[in-house]
Amino acid sequence: MALIALKVDVDTLRGTRDGVPALAAFLRGAGAGASFLFSLGPDHTGRAVLRVLRPGFLSKVSRTSVVEHYGVRTLLYGTLLPGPDIGRIAATTLRDVEAAGFEVGVHCWDHVRWQDQLLAHDAPWALREMRRATDRYATLFGTPARLHGAAGWQFNEAAAQAQAELGITLASDTRGSHPFQPVFGGRVTGPPQLPTTLPTLDELIGLDGMTLDDVVAHVLSLTVDRTRDQVFTLHAELEGMKLLPVLRRLVDGWRAQGHDLVSLGALRAHHSDRAWPLHEVHLGSVPGRSGLLAVQGPRVA
Repeated sequence: MALIALKVDVDTLRGTRDGVPALAAFLRGAGAGASFLFSLGPDHTGRAVLRVLRPGFLSKVSRTSVVEHYGVRTLLYGTLLPGPDIGRIAATTLRDVEAAGFEVGVHCWDHVRWQDQLLAHDAPWALREMRRATDRYATLFGTPARLHGAAGWQFNEAAAQAQAELGITLASDTRGSHPFQPVFGGRVTGPPQLPTTLPTLDELIGLDGMTLDDVVAHVLSLTVDRTRDQVFTLHAELEGMKLLPVLRRLVDGWRAQGHDLVSLGALRAHHSDRAWPLHEVHLGSVPGRSGLLAVQGPRVA
């Protein structure tokens, strides 16, 4: 029997306040495990307008109706409107998710800042940014953060070093095919990675003319193999809101295929008796998503 780990990225205040409770209620009712990774500092979503310069960004916007999913107000945060502090405003919501029995972890401090600037800065910058998030996590939950999933799959050696220094023991920062230990410059750096293995819904919708029905069928076609574990990333702003009916269909389909839906921690425990292969991490592209992401590279002999 294969496991599918559900990784919930929470990027915005709107996603936290509206999408997270809806997702948690649905998943709990479905008996599904999941890991919720929170943005814990300011919501500066409006500053993401700079991404219009990236190849593929405008086509993605036109396919996925960004304004419809995120809302006009969210798209003004950090520009015409001040960026609200998610961790302070929505602290009760975050704690409620943990109280409901879900695994919780760190997504980032400032989503736009990490996604757009990590690769242009040095190791001290990465450590400062990640420390802000882990300090806020400890304040909110009363325990140190142990799980991290990078905003926008932006991840490099500096981020891996920061994870090691801050006590992160499990991460899902990359795209790939199977669990691995990350290697940079010939050195094992940072905790094990459980990469996202399946395409996300926003990457598929409208790609090559795919409808919502096509998207569900396509994802389910990738999970027919009941011997292969998977990690599926969803977003509170999407699957927790307008795309919740699509997620319901996926969950029903995965159940029919015989999969168990679990947290990242449960997936790691499932692999605890196996040797973690060593793989380089490099920057690469993913169909349907703009820019470069951290991708599982070749295996290191």
